[in-house]
Amino acid sequence: MREYPLAQTASETLRSPRGTALREITVDAVLRGAVTMDDLRITDEALKAQAEIAQHSHRPQLAENLLRAAELVHVPDDVILAVYNALRPGRSTSEELSKLAEVLEREYDAVRCAALVREVVRK
Repeated sequence: MREYPLAQTASETLRSPRGTALREITVDAVLRGAVTMDDLRITDEALKAQAEIAQHSHRPQLAENLLRAAELVHVPDDVILAVYNALRPGRSTSEELSKLAEVLEREYDAVRCAALVREVVRK
């Protein structure tokens, strides 16, 4: 298990979406233009590492939330917004939510997120 906080204990191994090592993301690098907004986005790897820490800390619900977040890293923002809006009370039918779950699972391999949407359908 990695130790918390990851910024201190895994700064050599964790990387940004562009491949920049976490230890290389500094104010100086930003000022030089070596760091872009893409370097500041979280990766699924970092979220999974955080989930591992949460699980070992006996916080399974937090771990599950972090694993769902890791799936969403690869889902486009407009799809996330569509899912968010669809999950608001009275916005979607069970059939529409089921289709969204299928899209999450099939197109983005977001199995945990799809299961959460399906759970809403069952309730």
